[in-house]
Amino acid sequence: MEGVKLEDRWGYQVATSSQACVSAINSYYHQVLIYGRERSVILEAVAHDKHCVLANILAAHFLYSSGSSRALTCLHAAKSHLEHATLYEKLVFDAISYMLSEDRDDDVAVELHSKLLKEFPRDLLSLKRAQVLCFYMGLPGLSLSLIQQILPHNEGENYIYGMLAFPLLELGRMEEAEEAAKRGFEINKQDCWSQHALCHVLQYKCCFREAVKFMEECSSSWGSSSSFMLTHNWWHVALCYLEGNAPRQRVLEIYDNYIWKELERNDSMSADVYLNAAALLLQLYVRGELDIVGDRLKILSECLTNQENWYMEWHFDVLIVWTLAKTGEISKAEDLLKGLKNRLLRMTKKKQQRMQRGMMLAEALYAYGRDDDNRGLELLDPNFDATDYKVVLIKPFLCNAASFLLILELRKSITLCERSLGHLMNKSTYSMKFGITCC
Repeated sequence: MEGVKLEDRWGYQVATSSQACVSAINSYYHQVLIYGRERSVILEAVAHDKHCVLANILAAHFLYSSGSSRALTCLHAAKSHLEHATLYEKLVFDAISYMLSEDRDDDVAVELHSKLLKEFPRDLLSLKRAQVLCFYMGLPGLSLSLIQQILPHNEGENYIYGMLAFPLLELGRMEEAEEAAKRGFEINKQDCWSQHALCHVLQYKCCFREAVKFMEECSSSWGSSSSFMLTHNWWHVALCYLEGNAPRQRVLEIYDNYIWKELERNDSMSADVYLNAAALLLQLYVRGELDIVGDRLKILSECLTNQENWYMEWHFDVLIVWTLAKTGEISKAEDLLKGLKNRLLRMTKKKQQRMQRGMMLAEALYAYGRDDDNRGLELLDPNFDATDYKVVLIKPFLCNAASFLLILELRKSITLCERSLGHLMNKSTYSMKFGITCC
């Protein structure tokens, strides 16, 4: 019915007469904030009201991230009904549609989200998008300022404190990060992002036993988490066992029973599982303990020869290059490297400058995978540190009508110090250096 407006979870008006549409939108908000498995619920919102601008633009964003050709259909539907949208919907449309544009400028994308949040500060979903943008631009200070800007409007709100904790972690403000994460956890013991932030704090303090105990107690709440969040949290647990110099069999049990086993679920996202599996095996490699993994690396490599897993995330591609090279799939690894270089050449000059270091890391891990340590060390000069890498990957949209820019962290895969020590020191000395006993 013309002119009818309903309110969403934040209390903001949406131009629709369908309560079912708004309910599905609210469910989508919830799924994103909890890193849930059912984000496709936003498609139900479109089904309930195909003219709703908010439903369509949120669906377009969801579909772009999964490479679906339906994304453009939803984007065009949102645009065609924009004149009937509320101010809130128009600002959300502006922010998301620009994010999905080809060769977007990330600074402009953040500014559009900042404008939206100034007008509508209770929109935690838009805050989440802005935070992710800042994260992959390597601007935790900007991320923190955006959160602090809207915090007075969201005091005591679920999820806000886990989101506050993360840029504080990045900035090294660990006491404040711990305080924020604890408050988020007190509000909602099942908030996996607050749990994740607390784990980071405990790892920073080298309290590995406490971190393991905390995360394993929280693990019963991860069943509804996305494949990435579920396996990434278990990756953290395994890493704590490694850092705490615990029996390596426990690490392998986590790999088998909580990371790789996720593939048995009908709704699993296999690429997310492979990513965390490869990241854990790389951690064992860095410590000179790859001999204990048996055929796990080979099995993973066989999955990663499938090119459907390539060019999804830069961090993932770097791990795939190492996995393939380490298992003797040299031609496949070289094909992937060549493809990454071609994508680099198609980027804007601004993005090329930022991505060049990521390309260097991919080449270095290829060298290490081939046991060419001298070449790896040559590529990773003494000033190299992957900790602060934030990289951007261009993923071609399936219909070739646009390019969707995925932004994901290049995590602390490897540093020059670790690689050098891992090869030059014997196992017992290396354990003394890096296998810190649990507190």
